[in-house]
Amino acid sequence: MEANPLGAAYYADQAVQASATVIENVQLARGTYRARLEAPELARRVAPGQFLMLRLSGSSDPLLGRPLALYDTWLDTDGTPRGVDVVYLVVGRMTSRLAQVKAGDVIETWGPLGNGFSTEPVDHLIMVAGGIGQTPFLALGREALGGRDYGTAGRRPLRAKRATLCYGVRTVDLLAGVDDFREAGIDVRVSSDDGSVGRRGLVTETLGELLDEAAANPGSTIRIACCGPERMMEAVAHLAMQRGVACEVSLETPMACGIGICFSCVVKVRQPDGEWDYKRTCVEGPVFVAEKIEW
Repeated sequence: MEANPLGAAYYADQAVQASATVIENVQLARGTYRARLEAPELARRVAPGQFLMLRLSGSSDPLLGRPLALYDTWLDTDGTPRGVDVVYLVVGRMTSRLAQVKAGDVIETWGPLGNGFSTEPVDHLIMVAGGIGQTPFLALGREALGGRDYGTAGRRPLRAKRATLCYGVRTVDLLAGVDDFREAGIDVRVSSDDGSVGRRGLVTETLGELLDEAAANPGSTIRIACCGPERMMEAVAHLAMQRGVACEVSLETPMACGIGICFSCVVKVRQPDGEWDYKRTCVEGPVFVAEKIEW
């Protein structure tokens, strides 16, 4: 196959399509599930921040696939990547049907897609999640702390001395996957709208307190990675700019094709000349520098 003229290794012409066997599909929280898929080639290639498209095998209802972020890879007994985990919230027809999938069923996969997070080393990686936005961050935090490397040979892995997840939910029964993060060595700070778990308040308040703590050590480099509701990401982006902290956002823009053809997932991104242009979340993203987004 001819190389993509833009030279982007994460473009769709580098993705693989496969029928993946479901190993398990378990509930993590109210309406939230983790599906484990056997997909060795995908597992060897995918990196934190990338996503895959899923489609129910042998069915055209729904017709379009659903993009889901990499939650983590899983390894066989000799440590070789054997498959991927994805976490999803039941919000529509596709995810409702996906929640009914059982071990042994087959799902069509296409990936890895998207660009993934920056791998520049940093002293403290702060991941900010709202709602189901924690899903891209387990692999990111695990790699940052040296627990596992992802992606193809030659990719530089992210490294950080410390990784923190600031995780905000509406209420306690929506909290999903916290034990996975803690087992990976990630510091977890939970907040909830109703105070039923963690501190009562917004996740941005938790982030602000963490940045206040970091201000006591001005020589430490910090980077924020954020995913969740758009208003939350906008607030985090503004807070990061006020504090002079680098910030990346992983957008959850609805997608139809996932490979850059349909232009249904475009977002306004500022250009070097100060003007803005539309960029496709599925190809130029889903990870963008926060300060470049026209919120």
